[in-house]
Amino acid sequence: MFVMIGFGVVIFCVFGGYVLGGGHMGVLWMPFEFMIILGAAAGAFFIANPKSVISHTGKEIGHLFKGPKYKKEDYLEALTMMYQVFKIAKTKGLLALEQHIEKPEDSPLFQQFPKFYSDHHAIAFLCTYLRLMSLGADNPHELVDLMDEDIETMHHEHQRVSDAIQAVADAVPALGIVAAVLGVIHTMGSISEPPEVLGKLIGGALVGTFTGILVAYGFFAPMASGLKSIYHAEGKYYQAMKTGMIAHLSGYAPAISVEYARNVLEPEYRPTFAQVEEATGALPPA
Repeated sequence: MFVMIGFGVVIFCVFGGYVLGGGHMGVLWMPFEFMIILGAAAGAFFIANPKSVISHTGKEIGHLFKGPKYKKEDYLEALTMMYQVFKIAKTKGLLALEQHIEKPEDSPLFQQFPKFYSDHHAIAFLCTYLRLMSLGADNPHELVDLMDEDIETMHHEHQRVSDAIQAVADAVPALGIVAAVLGVIHTMGSISEPPEVLGKLIGGALVGTFTGILVAYGFFAPMASGLKSIYHAEGKYYQAMKTGMIAHLSGYAPAISVEYARNVLEPEYRPTFAQVEEATGALPPA
């Protein structure tokens, strides 16, 4: 919703201010200028990026409009799930989790937590490191490094799209200059025309520069920045799981491990201590 509001504000303020100042919208309608700038930007995008980035761009832009994947209640659910997992591991040992780790899709434990259960990447992340712990990987420092590398790889995979959009934002002003230069060349070729014709041609050339700057800094750059913010926020979901598992491996009680994980979260999404306590207290016996 806020993305649409932002786009609306940009359009209204730029074009509304232009019209209120006495400008005529018809002067700005230069479809060939738009073709040069946006067409060249699309072509450069295809040249610069692999198929995987190109195919995911539409989906990720949709992600921008929907907002972060995880809401506050999803983080609460994840913390509650970790508490139950750590409680079973503490009371019955990690081997008691083996059936859940090896076949998470059939796990009644994970099925108690619908959002987590439906998230393939989150389940794979948790089960991978619980499996390593059950196999004897008990050095917290080594696991922290491995988890950080894993999270960084996932983050980089997503961020390639935002980086690609940012690259387009950086290029579009220059493509606007290309359109403007072509407009000037066209104008110079019509130098014998009367002033009113030359004025229209010069105005058309300047529209190219205007379009490139507006599209770059009014739309593409904010979109890239918005996607990076979303990826950062969603990364905290995995950071919380990492912190909780490392605290558990260090020997802390389930409630303390979960509290460590809770404090990693952004304040906007972080459940209160009382909310976590209430949610874990309502869990069935492990």
